[in-house]
Amino acid sequence: MNTLYIVVPCYNEQETIEYSAKRLLEKVEDLVSHSRVSTDSRILFVNDGSTDQTWDLIKQLHKSSVAFCGLDLSCNKGQQNALMAGLMYAKEYADVVVTLDADLQDDIDVIDKMLDKFDEGCDVVYGVRSSRRKDSFFKKMTAEAFYRFMNFLGAKTIFNHADFRLMSRRAVNALEQFEEVNLFLRGIVPLIGYNTAIVEYERKRRKAGETKYPFRKMVSFALDGITSFSIRPLRIITLLGVVILFVSLIMLVYALVSFFTDAVKGWSSILISIWGIGGLTLFSIGVVGEYVGKTYLESKRRPKYFVKEILDEKKKSQ
Repeated sequence: MNTLYIVVPCYNEQETIEYSAKRLLEKVEDLVSHSRVSTDSRILFVNDGSTDQTWDLIKQLHKSSVAFCGLDLSCNKGQQNALMAGLMYAKEYADVVVTLDADLQDDIDVIDKMLDKFDEGCDVVYGVRSSRRKDSFFKKMTAEAFYRFMNFLGAKTIFNHADFRLMSRRAVNALEQFEEVNLFLRGIVPLIGYNTAIVEYERKRRKAGETKYPFRKMVSFALDGITSFSIRPLRIITLLGVVILFVSLIMLVYALVSFFTDAVKGWSSILISIWGIGGLTLFSIGVVGEYVGKTYLESKRRPKYFVKEILDEKKKSQ
């Protein structure tokens, strides 16, 4: 019978973690009672440098049941690194790993369907939102635009999929071979290429607390994804440069003709040209700078995270 680990990254989740832990424990016990997973299955909370009582609550949960275990990262490294830390730890003990957010907006009852797909031979099963009816208009439009833009730029992302997914041990071992420092798992996991499947679910509203992905972080996350998985923005800049060169040749001809005529030379066209080309130049430098910065960070090969403390009975028994 397969051992399941549910990996849950946590950052300042003191308001939701007890509710989430109760629901997850009920789910694991239900799966065990129906012989879907083994009694060695665990719920792994990864504390991503929280500044509230999140880690203390994880310790209490661990004392209350061996089903709960935890990793405490030395400092806040971001959700993607916290997920990676949990996956790398879980693969030593688990046959299959499910990742999801601590707020449980993802429907955990879908895990049953994910396990069905796993039993059919799928190494990766993506949880995909069936709709965004509960999102605000702005959130819906920006999120869908993000996925479409990513696919336009050549990144293989799954539409309306976040980080709710099932992965086999084989898939997690393959993921370990990707050595990027700047992690964007929504783009990396599809590159593994093993058998995959999709299960749809209705995303719920957050029970308590506030989202850990405000607009500023979403924009930063989108930029990371774009610059990590596509060089098409650089090619677009090249294309724009060619277009501007062509336009400048036309303007050169126009300037020469105007020089030999009595036409009054206006300042508006010059002003527009200066601002347009100047803005495009700064934008182009910014895009190139993003790629240079990514290359700089990748070249350092810095560790993605450090684990400060581990709570797991399996670890103690070794």
